[in-house]
Amino acid sequence: MKTVRRAFMARSVALAAGTLALSSAHSAADAQALGFNPQPGAWRTFKVHTRIQVMQAQGATQLWLPLTSVQSGWQQTQHVEWKSNGLVRALQDPAQGIKIASATFDATQRVPVLEVIETVQVKSRAVVWNRPTGEQLTADERAHWTRATQWLPTDGIVRDTARRAVGGASTDIAKARAIYDWVIQNAFRDQSVKGCGSGDIKGMLESGYLGGKCADLNALFVGLCRAAGVPARDVYGLRLAPSAFGYKQLGGKSSSLSGAQHCRAEVFLSRYGWVAMDPADVTKVMRAETGDWVRDTHHPVIAPVARALFGQWEGNWMAYNTAHDVVLPGSDGRSQPFVMYPMGTTGGQPLNHYSPSEFSYNIQAEEA
Repeated sequence: MKTVRRAFMARSVALAAGTLALSSAHSAADAQALGFNPQPGAWRTFKVHTRIQVMQAQGATQLWLPLTSVQSGWQQTQHVEWKSNGLVRALQDPAQGIKIASATFDATQRVPVLEVIETVQVKSRAVVWNRPTGEQLTADERAHWTRATQWLPTDGIVRDTARRAVGGASTDIAKARAIYDWVIQNAFRDQSVKGCGSGDIKGMLESGYLGGKCADLNALFVGLCRAAGVPARDVYGLRLAPSAFGYKQLGGKSSSLSGAQHCRAEVFLSRYGWVAMDPADVTKVMRAETGDWVRDTHHPVIAPVARALFGQWEGNWMAYNTAHDVVLPGSDGRSQPFVMYPMGTTGGQPLNHYSPSEFSYNIQAEEA
């Protein structure tokens, strides 16, 4: 097998009606013990290994895999390497904030393989509300992070919904809080949705069906924030390890992460900078943590999560990128709402990236 390798060193609530009792999954004592209060601490180092193998290529094959492109106070990529029996290139679009490993294979390669190993450091983050940092965006940056895109429109029903959600709120913090609460109160996790969802927020609002998964619900939050004039972005990534706080739904099994993709969100709040948000994970805990669908954010299992995920993230997750409406290099030119999964085509036909078994990829993480 011909091997190609490359390494990079990093540069530097509002309530919904109804209260359900705890199921046997969590007793009341367990709920009190769980809590959920991620705070910045020591860095955690993970080696993340993704292997794609197309078992029956139908002709020329192309594979795309997102690479970690977020470098911040809570994430640093230390090293990236790959091996493949095809031609691999690392491509990036700084304007979109995305890096991709693109591998091409000619029709004679019947079993295309791409392996990527990334060493990433992550840690928890939390805004300190009584210590504003004074950070501000430039006019161009604010325009960029409030812009409309194909998959994140900010006019029509999105704008009208944002106005209703915001009500009389006038500051960035108050608007973001109102929209966060609105999403938790009105949207919900739909367990039947494939993968992380499609991110079609206009379609959701027009249909009146606000069920989805993280790429739907956090995109809804981001779109409504932008429509209200609050800079916001989705952050697409991968859960790496179980939650240190005991929540089953807020972590991944390190030995098998092929379905652990997860989209989070950030808003830029004047004087505080980019702040962590994740209303979609609140709805996930409400729907699936106890075995019952808990609709009350005062519930002892839900309340700590609903409170914390407005401003905090647990450092058991890594970010790939913040890109929307991505045209993959060498693809048919159609825009993808996001790139969070391995993607590919063979013989001109797309591989189903929501099905690791059909696509034949697996992801594992090992903590140093």
